[in-house]
Amino acid sequence: QVQLVESGGGLAHTGGSLRLSCVASGLSFSDDDMGWFRQPPGKEREFVARITWAERTYYADSVKGRFTISRDNAKNSTYLQMNSLEPEDTAVYYCAVQPRYTSLFVYWGQGTQVTVSS
Repeated sequence: QVQLVESGGGLAHTGGSLRLSCVASGLSFSDDDMGWFRQPPGKEREFVARITWAERTYYADSVKGRFTISRDNAKNSTYLQMNSLEPEDTAVYYCAVQPRYTSLFVYWGQGTQVTVSS
């Protein structure tokens, strides 16, 4: 049974930082791509960042240069370091897994709330 548990969300001021963590269990992890997505209030869920099994990284234009995705395979964990936060970053953040040899993010965490005040 695959389980993803996010943590690290909370309240930050504009210009502040938060670090999200996601611990995975029940999967190979080191063979899989990991991603972070977010759903702002009243909007659709959107892509934030991705790190492949080979540790290549990809970012949405809106967070490029401010957010950094990383992974620690020994801890079955992925992280999202968020700097220079803006009120527009307010959302529920989800981590997700795209198993190797698939084309979809199949497994999702329950989400963690990030609120940025101006």
